[in-house]
Order: sequence, then structure tokens, then C-alpha cells
Amino acid sequence: MKHVLTYFIGLMFGLGISMSGMSNPAKVINFFDVAGTWDPSLAFVMGGAVVVAFIGYRFVFGRWETPAFEPNFNVPTSRTIDLKLVGGAAVFGIGWGIAGFCPGGALPAVGTLDPAVLVFFVALVVGIQTAKFLLKQAAQRSARRASL
Repeated sequence: MKHVLTYFIGLMFGLGISMSGMSNPAKVINFFDVAGTWDPSLAFVMGGAVVVAFIGYRFVFGRWETPAFEPNFNVPTSRTIDLKLVGGAAVFGIGWGIAGFCPGGALPAVGTLDPAVLVFFVALVVGIQTAKFLLKQAAQRSARRASL
């Protein structure tokens, strides 16, 4: 049942992204082009998503101690703003502004087989794997220094 619900939630998200036009990189890039062909619709989509998420979190956390299919809620507990967080946000924002895709908007668009989407998706996977590798290397170096 967990996988069926996950599928339908992903399908609903993908449909929402596609219907709002956020899987179209030109629409996203026009949002960032404030001095030119600015399109504010992305702000309305994001604002709507924030309102729905806010209500959803209040509803769920106000009624249930644990989720239906997991032993506990997986909510970040750290409130630390560090270099990793700021750097990741900066890379995400720069990439979004350059490519016009964010991971959430690109996934539904993969089905179009548009070469730009496929290149973005491959670069996304390579970037994720590179970040994992670099973090693992840094942890190993840190562990070696601590053992000296």
C-alpha cells in the first residue's frame, strides 16, 4: 500500500508541475528575467504550494503521532545554517536559473524525451553522485585525522 500511495502522490505532483507549466524551462527562466519578459506565475505556483504544505503539516502533525507506513516522521531537526546548506542552495539556484529546470520540474518532463531535459537529468544524477563521493571522501579524511 505504501508504494501505491507513493506512486499516486508522485503522479499528483508531476501533474501539478506539468499543468502549471513549471516543467517548461522557458517559463521558469522568464520568472528570473525581471528586466525583460518577466512572468510572475512561478511565484503564484510556489505561493500556492507553500500554503498547501503549511496547512498539510499543521493538519498531519496536529492529528497523528506517527505516519501510517513508517515508524516516525522524517523531518529535519537541524536548524544550523552552514556552508554546506548555503552552498547547496546557491548551486541549486544558479543551476535552476541557467537551465530553467529544478529536479521536481524535470522529472515529469523526462517522459517528453526532450534532449535538454535528458541532459539536465543526467547532469543531475552525476552531480548527486559526485556530491556523495566528495562527502564520503571528506568524512574519511576527517576520520583519519581524528585517529592520528
